[in-house]
Amino acid sequence: MKKLRIACFFGGCSPEYEVSLMSATAILKNLNQEKYEILMVGITREGDFYLYNGDIDKIENDTWFNLKNCKKVTISTNRSNHGLIVFEDKLKIIPIDLAFPILHGKNGEDGTIQGLLELAKIPYVGCDLSSSLLCMDKYLAHLIVSSKGILTPITYLFSKTTPYENILQTIKDLNYPLFVKPLKAGSSFGITKVKKEEDLKRAIAEAFFYDDKIVIEENIVGFEVGCAIFGNEDLTIGEVDEIYIETDLFDYLEKYNLKTSKIILPARISEEERERIKQEALKIYKILGCKNLARVDMFYTPNKEIIFNEVNTMPGFTAHSRYPNMLKEVGYDFSTILDKLIALGLDS
Repeated sequence: MKKLRIACFFGGCSPEYEVSLMSATAILKNLNQEKYEILMVGITREGDFYLYNGDIDKIENDTWFNLKNCKKVTISTNRSNHGLIVFEDKLKIIPIDLAFPILHGKNGEDGTIQGLLELAKIPYVGCDLSSSLLCMDKYLAHLIVSSKGILTPITYLFSKTTPYENILQTIKDLNYPLFVKPLKAGSSFGITKVKKEEDLKRAIAEAFFYDDKIVIEENIVGFEVGCAIFGNEDLTIGEVDEIYIETDLFDYLEKYNLKTSKIILPARISEEERERIKQEALKIYKILGCKNLARVDMFYTPNKEIIFNEVNTMPGFTAHSRYPNMLKEVGYDFSTILDKLIALGLDS
């Protein structure tokens, strides 16, 4: 049987470049090479695309880019090509069956590469352009989900041109601590838990470093829980996990080093409450138009309220990441998850 040719994209012009390298390494090592012919397409921090022919291990430690093992490529927007253009002495077209954009955050998880692949009519793994955009936009995601009766934090949106005095006036109903976040950023980049007003200006400046719009949210008392979901019509949901943190924020370093925090699986609540969380996650997945996969994150309060936080449309995919581990709890090993995601991408 002919192998499917899968183009796996990694890296990217994003603050989450390193996260992508870790996820891509794990995925590439777990793809069944008897089923798939794998093309590795690295994207530099500057946004240049290269077909990479070196060792997978060099991706994770970010030594993959060199002229010996890399050829400059781009996605052909001619639908008849259905693949990559390789820039050699002569332009060469490599047709592909499916793209797997293992990209996190800006320029990868926000609808940009999804739009390019849709323009080229290349099937891909992950949520489509509109869903990726909505899920990345913290304000719009909250607005849409809350309109369907699901609880969300009180959230205010601001641009760089908003005077500081106007920000203070708008958020006067919020108590400290509160959270300041870039509108579109992942892995907790640019997020600050602000405990007093004197620290607010600094937190706003930090968030604006990552985006030209920010949100300020109320603090939710409770702990974060997550649900891994995959599917289009027939949906599968993993076991609910819980994040235990000793610090103020589950930030980038904690997410990928777990120095003082823990991922507890399953979450330390009753089976009935975990089922409630799963059902809310499924509703959110459908409301935001997710396809193929997503991780839905929520807060669980002492009053047993379930409050929506955010959706990751391309969650972390290392062997220690939450998404594959939640699905492992319900019987799916890493390679099986990848096989199913590829099938879902081809079916979208």
